[in-house]
Amino acid sequence: MGTTKNDTILRAIKGEAVSHTPVWFMRQAGRSQPEYRKLKEKYSLFDITHQPELCAYVTALPVEQYNTDAAVLYKDIMTPLKSIGVDVDIKSGIGPVIANPIRQMSDVEALGQIDPERDVPYVLDTIKLLTEEKLNVPLIGFTGAPFTLASYMIEGGPSKNYNQTKALMYSDEATWFKLMDVLTDMSIRYVGAQVQAGAQLIQVFDSWVGALNQADYDYYIKPCMERLISGIKAYHVPVIMFGVGASHLIDSWNALPIDVLGLDWRTSIHEAREKGVVKAVQGNLDPSILLAPWEVIEARLKPILDQGMAHGRHIFNLGHGVFPEVKPETLKRVAQFVHDYTKR
Repeated sequence: MGTTKNDTILRAIKGEAVSHTPVWFMRQAGRSQPEYRKLKEKYSLFDITHQPELCAYVTALPVEQYNTDAAVLYKDIMTPLKSIGVDVDIKSGIGPVIANPIRQMSDVEALGQIDPERDVPYVLDTIKLLTEEKLNVPLIGFTGAPFTLASYMIEGGPSKNYNQTKALMYSDEATWFKLMDVLTDMSIRYVGAQVQAGAQLIQVFDSWVGALNQADYDYYIKPCMERLISGIKAYHVPVIMFGVGASHLIDSWNALPIDVLGLDWRTSIHEAREKGVVKAVQGNLDPSILLAPWEVIEARLKPILDQGMAHGRHIFNLGHGVFPEVKPETLKRVAQFVHDYTKR
């Protein structure tokens, strides 16, 4: 692995002294970049991720353009699912569409196990290219969490209410917990291979788990999450936990063996601290604010950065992913402002 020159994000997570608050953006590689949109005229998402040189270029581009303190691997949380027998396609304007949704125990029992070296060698080759040749910042690998992956697998695609997912969870616990086990095993293997290839920290996306209340989360989800996070931690990398609309789950997340608790814009860093969060936090500008005039953006950045510096272990990010409408020069200006404002 090549020598990482800028390890600010890793030191911030540990609570060590840093020269500035580190910054990266979820979905920083992709939709808002003109270079990426040009590529998408010719290639699909899966096409790009299957070509390591191209995927490494897309992953590294925002680091070069915005001067962020980390790169995040360009891929989708659906990437490993094909390996276990899920017929998934990413359709423009819709998102993941699954042709063989989970309905009963036999559907879960038909799922296989992932062998990352055999099934996703292109992901591992991309990581090696990035960490050995292209990056001077840490690379963030990631996986979808079991609930969020299951929600797509059961609904057959994106959902606003997760009714079918909840119906299966409430009505057939045996099938539900079996599916959680299969997805937990898959994610541990998948992440382990990413780390062995060179990824230096891992984000777990449980994007849609905020649809559950805390009691249901603790019963139906938390056991598999404890196993998943512990399984990733066995590879000696920091783990970031992130979800949307999940402020009510902060107590449960804080009890997990994670290193960084990701916040969306609904909960301030100060509020998280009051709830007992002393580990590193990540977030949490509302991405919609990036479409506002600069004076509005700056006014919203300052309290987040002030609270982050007071907390002591802060990674600046958005509360969700970058919108396609956001101008690249805005992201560059935000990263520069974060660096300058928090300069120690």
